[in-house]
Amino acid sequence: MKEKKSLSALASPASQLLLPEQLAEQAANAVRELLAEAAAANTTRSYTSALRYWAGWHRVRYGIELSLPITEAIVMQFVVDHVARRGKTGLKWELPPAADQALVAAKLKSKLGPWKLASVVHRVAVLSTAHRLKRLTNPCEEPAVRTVLGRARRASVKRGERPAKKTAITKAELEAMLATCDGSLEGIRDRALLCFGFASGGRRRSEIAAADMRDLRQTGPQAFIYRLEHSKTQQAGPTASSTPDKPILDQAADALLEWLEASGVQEGAIFRRIWKKRVGPALSPASVGQIVQRRARLAGLEGNFGGHSLRSGFVTEAGKQGVPLPAVMAMTEHRSVASVVGYFQAGQAEENPAARLLK
Repeated sequence: MKEKKSLSALASPASQLLLPEQLAEQAANAVRELLAEAAAANTTRSYTSALRYWAGWHRVRYGIELSLPITEAIVMQFVVDHVARRGKTGLKWELPPAADQALVAAKLKSKLGPWKLASVVHRVAVLSTAHRLKRLTNPCEEPAVRTVLGRARRASVKRGERPAKKTAITKAELEAMLATCDGSLEGIRDRALLCFGFASGGRRRSEIAAADMRDLRQTGPQAFIYRLEHSKTQQAGPTASSTPDKPILDQAADALLEWLEASGVQEGAIFRRIWKKRVGPALSPASVGQIVQRRARLAGLEGNFGGHSLRSGFVTEAGKQGVPLPAVMAMTEHRSVASVVGYFQAGQAEENPAARLLK
């Protein structure tokens, strides 16, 4: 009897029950929120920017608001509007000049003209993801779209277009940059940041900015272990195949210890902003990239340096020193050999004995 009363007390009036379609909408919203929360902040910003551009382009091109699903013809128009092709009179593309100017004026494009193919491919991929999440017919997966993008890729390679890569910071460049770091609080921080980013496996700028004291432990006078709980390739956290513990040893450990002592940081973000002589909140990923660029300039280095330079430089230096590729990937957390082997082979190129036949 008591059990029946408790069940009836839990029951809701029929007017308060949600209909199945309402529950489905709630579940869909919950899934979207979960996806947004799980995605890296950079990914979320990138997807938001891409969808904003799609909406602006569609409005300028067709005079109406964008609504999903869109047709294959619209995706094809987007591609030919933004990808240059060689015509009889030179390179040409289909986006009308007035539409191009409107998009630049709205700050949806940074400058007039066609895009690099990578930018077009990224925006098509984002639109494809939006269709998949809504379970709509996906025009981006149509054979014609994939064929055109494939041919465009081949054409761009024939014209000599190459992906823009950051200049690698190998050991020589790193030592030159460290030499610019003086005994000021800023100099001590930058030395520790550069050493940490390089020695712990070529960390991305977002990973350096997110580095937290709770994941750092000192294991010796010149030794730390940093546990990389989240990365671009391990967004769900460490797995059985990952090696989240990253050693920070010798010179890098000394630089990190000096920063922790000078800054007084004991919890929260490891690398902080400095306001005059006061330690502030955590650095942003963009600030990490700016620090790398500034130190490269101060060192008189020539090249296109940025946050990713530490990562590519770590792999390149490992190739130079003959470190086995599996050991390198355990530090970098690369899951794909294809994405790391280019840098690794570049480092090994000068050590190839076949290149010294005339010695």
